[in-house]
Amino acid sequence: MEGETSWVSYCIDNFANDSVEFDPFLELNEESSEEVAEVSVDLILPDDLLERILACLPVASIFRAGCVCKRWHEIVSSERFLWNLSHFVSQKPWYFMFTSSDEPVGHAYDPVLRKWYGIDLPCIEKSNWFIASSCGLVCFMDNDSRSRLYVCNLITKCFKVLDEPPGPKFSDYSAMAISVNRASHNFNVSIVKSKQIPDNFFQWDLSIHVYDSETMTWATTLTEVLTGWRAGDDSVICDGVLYFLISSTGSGGTENRHGLIMYNLASRLPNGLLMRSFIPVPCSLTCGRLMNLKEKLIMVGGIGKQDRPDIIKGIRIWSLNGKEWQEIARMPHKFFQGFGELDDVFASSGTDDLIYIQSYGAPILLVFDVSQKHWKWSQKCPVSKKFPLQLFTGFCFEPRLEFAP
Repeated sequence: MEGETSWVSYCIDNFANDSVEFDPFLELNEESSEEVAEVSVDLILPDDLLERILACLPVASIFRAGCVCKRWHEIVSSERFLWNLSHFVSQKPWYFMFTSSDEPVGHAYDPVLRKWYGIDLPCIEKSNWFIASSCGLVCFMDNDSRSRLYVCNLITKCFKVLDEPPGPKFSDYSAMAISVNRASHNFNVSIVKSKQIPDNFFQWDLSIHVYDSETMTWATTLTEVLTGWRAGDDSVICDGVLYFLISSTGSGGTENRHGLIMYNLASRLPNGLLMRSFIPVPCSLTCGRLMNLKEKLIMVGGIGKQDRPDIIKGIRIWSLNGKEWQEIARMPHKFFQGFGELDDVFASSGTDDLIYIQSYGAPILLVFDVSQKHWKWSQKCPVSKKFPLQLFTGFCFEPRLEFAP
């Protein structure tokens, strides 16, 4: 397809294949003219310095570097190189866009090289699975039984099957988050389950379940009954704290339909005290999307009209400082109009210093750089809308080589 690069799968296959033949074009040229003395930098650089240089490349360029020559291939596939990667700055997150409503197919956008790549997703069977990512690892949970979980690295294709989580077998709402420790490479997966108490719309059973990769076990850390509120499907872990949005069920007379709950995964909370950590959202929202940007909680929210709270009139971005929201950006009206007809809900995710925003109705992607306060459209996705009801969604992930589940 035009605009799509499909070399990723080829490079992954060759990256793990020691039998690849390399073109030694970087060797010293003995037949060079007397006026120009050609010296290969590759020959004079020691391995440790070359490792540092290659580790600064975008992950896509690291794959290409591994195909340059045998020496470079051995360096980028060595355990020491992968260990050194953890000590360099984060890779800019890619955004995977699902381009089918029924199948888990799509394309990943690289914001550094501004290219779309064709990537096959392992494990996942449908595009409506629950997805969360952190530091190179992506967690998938099926949307039917919500009992099948996988953690994988989309770049290296390695994955692990997790045990079925405890709690209600079929919950009405579920929110999943994953957090990876960059130093130890261990990870935690949290699932917030919310189930309506039979014949009582205003009371909901809420439970929090946490998986520890070090012990490979699940623990149910909290069970509680919420009155007037229920959990939704959006959550994230920042600096050891689990944040998740809750929605009003209409019994409390609250001004806003949404609120935020904080839950410290280390100290935890006694049963019955969860609502003490309640934080109101900054204004009336049609929907909210939570994300972790450098261990700070960021929320992207659709602003509802005052007389019609279910109609979106704009999109804003906030950062949580303590228990106070600080607005950091408003989507300019020209970009808001660029989505065309934008529903009250939309897809948005981010990490590092990039936030992606996408409408469900079209394969267009908007990127906001938080550090530079800059909005821009991505390169055009190589897939176009084929029928009116075709839907698009997606998620972002950090492309890294050194993390494995």
